[in-house]
Amino acid sequence: MNYEELDALGMYVDHGHKGPGPELMGADTLIGNHVHNLKNEHLGEIKEIMLDMRTGGIAYAVMSYGGVFTLGEKLFAVPWEALALDTINKRFTLNLDKERIENAPGFDSDHWPDMANQTWASQIHTYYGTSGNRAAGLRR
Repeated sequence: MNYEELDALGMYVDHGHKGPGPELMGADTLIGNHVHNLKNEHLGEIKEIMLDMRTGGIAYAVMSYGGVFTLGEKLFAVPWEALALDTINKRFTLNLDKERIENAPGFDSDHWPDMANQTWASQIHTYYGTSGNRAAGLRR
């Protein structure tokens, strides 16, 4: 699915101006969006958006990969700054090879990591090659 299909409030109807979307978007319309890499390979979909309550920024997108109807799927906390909104294809892009996401540090829905732990956060940002600037926001 994509954010236009998930737009129950009609926020993204083209009224000839830029807002809302793509500079300002509702979280509900981003959950369920597909994530592809630069080779156009499907990597997963956005399951949740994690807010940093200290800064007010978005820390991570929780992305799912694999499985069938959530059975056997693996979850990943992808730093928000690693994702780019592809407004042409109405999805997210993650500059990561498919093999790399298959081996990424992940978790299942019954065993969420302590995302506030700085050691864990540092490892995640190192894996995805991001700086840890949680207020990065959307990029096009």
